[in-house]
Amino acid sequence: MAHHPAATHSLPLFPLKAVLMPGGMMALRVFEPRYLDMVKRCARKGESFGIALIIDGPEVGGPAHPAEIGTEARIVDFHMQPGGMLGIAVEGERRFAVASTATQADGLVVAEVRWLPSPPRVVVEPQHGFLVDLLRRMLERAGGPHAYADNASFDDAGWVSCRLAELLPLDTDQRLHLLEEDDPSLRLDAVLRWLPQLA
Repeated sequence: MAHHPAATHSLPLFPLKAVLMPGGMMALRVFEPRYLDMVKRCARKGESFGIALIIDGPEVGGPAHPAEIGTEARIVDFHMQPGGMLGIAVEGERRFAVASTATQADGLVVAEVRWLPSPPRVVVEPQHGFLVDLLRRMLERAGGPHAYADNASFDDAGWVSCRLAELLPLDTDQRLHLLEEDDPSLRLDAVLRWLPQLA
């Protein structure tokens, strides 16, 4: 694949054993110096960073090999915790594909990424209606910012698939599959296939 510098964007990565979906919220505890520096810099400049699932390697310490598809994370809240730990809340924005990575002297991985186009808004198909009902029930129990979403959100297959990816007891490989899938209806097909094993 030809490398077009103009088409990529430099993004620091926060590799995790977790998948952040677009529109999703995630709370993180930050204590390693390389990530404390990154978070402070992003907060000061109003910049985002990337969250990518660790395919292999540790979450703390050594180099971690990130998944090829990740999600841009925007810091929406932060507070100091005891012991010099920083607690942050991030919201998932655009998906990205990792073109290349470089590791800085402090161990921070900076990726050259291509932003993936937002999937077109697709209305939930009739065969996925059960999943909308399931999501409504789960959000009523879970609470949080998405519990008060408007009805239009529940008609949006992309939004519904992202929220189910967060709330259902999926493993990280399944969540990554949903993140990588461009077509929201196919995401919902996958969730329907997996439901019998989740019960």
